[in-house]
Formats: sequence, structure tokens, C-alpha cells
Amino acid sequence: MSNKENIMIILSSPSGVGKTTITKKLQQKYQSFKISVSHTTRPPRSNEVDGIDYHFVSKKKFETLIKDKKFYEYAKIFDNYYGTLKNTVDMMLKQNDIIFDIDWQGTQQLTNFKNLKFIKIFLITSSKEDSKNRLINRNQNTKLELEKRLKSYNNDIKHWKDYDYIVLNQNLENCFQQIEKIIFSQKNKIFINSPKAQ
Repeated sequence: MSNKENIMIILSSPSGVGKTTITKKLQQKYQSFKISVSHTTRPPRSNEVDGIDYHFVSKKKFETLIKDKKFYEYAKIFDNYYGTLKNTVDMMLKQNDIIFDIDWQGTQQLTNFKNLKFIKIFLITSSKEDSKNRLINRNQNTKLELEKRLKSYNNDIKHWKDYDYIVLNQNLENCFQQIEKIIFSQKNKIFINSPKAQ
């Protein structure tokens, strides 16, 4: 993935489908890819690092950033804010391909900015029950958080139609390979149509 035209990939899914795992796997395999690290008001989990997994900020700080129009997108999910800073994206895109690990609300806001071009991929599992089992096995949510995530599943899944590609994550490696093929295909299209390639 070494051509000069940088791209932006959005990965979205209902909770428990594995988009964060896929996102990190892409970054680990391809040095050109950087994850857009979101700001959030939720507390960090035990395995999360500030500045790597998220920028953890107070609700007051986040709302100041909203007021100052610093975000390309933000959303309130399960009582916490999540958002993508404009400055971070603009700086990263000069040097790297970017992956966004965001939900459908963030995707709708990002795609309102016509100067930004995205490849939008929506991940699904075979059923709501499958997602539930993954969330339980992940063991990172309280019972209340788990209930909220499962409750939002029915609404989240409706937004698959807003995306360019739908990928089933039944098997992690197969899912990852499908996403690689999508990215290679899109990178080649952009490169072929670029004035630099003429």
C-alpha cells in the first residue's frame, strides 16, 4: 500500500462485532495506516492508554471543544461523548492513510464534509446473539453497559445501508482479508485516476 495517494477508511459496526480489533490489526500490518484517536469523556478501561486508545478528557473540556467547533464529528454514546478533532485528521492525512473506528452517527457527520473522501465499511456478525456472546466473552462491560449496548444493536444495524461495503466478521482472518482486498482495490483506483499517475 505504498502509492502516494492517502485514503481514509471508516470502520463501523454494532457493539461486539470486532471493529477495534480489525482497526488495530490493520495498523500493525501496514505502517502507512494510522488510527484516528478519538477524544472521549468515558473513563479508561484497565488495558487502555491515554493518547493511544483514546484521548480521555473531562465533559467540560469536551463541551468546550464542541463550542469552539474543533470536531469533524462527535456523538454521545452510552452517556459519554466521543469525537474526532479536525486538526488531528488534517495533519495525519498529509503523511498517512487514516482509519476511523467510529459509529454511524460519526460517519454521517464526517461525510458532510465534502472535502474529505472516505471508504466506508460496516462490519456485522451473523446475529445479535453472536454479538452478545462476544461482548460477554470480552468481559469489559458492566451488566448495565452490556444491556445498553445490546439495546442499541437494533438501531445500529439499520445503518448498514449508509456504507460502501458490508463485511461479515464470522472469522477474524477471513474478515481481515476481505477488508484488505477492499483497501487495495480502492488505493489502486485512486492511484490510477490521480494526475500523479498519468
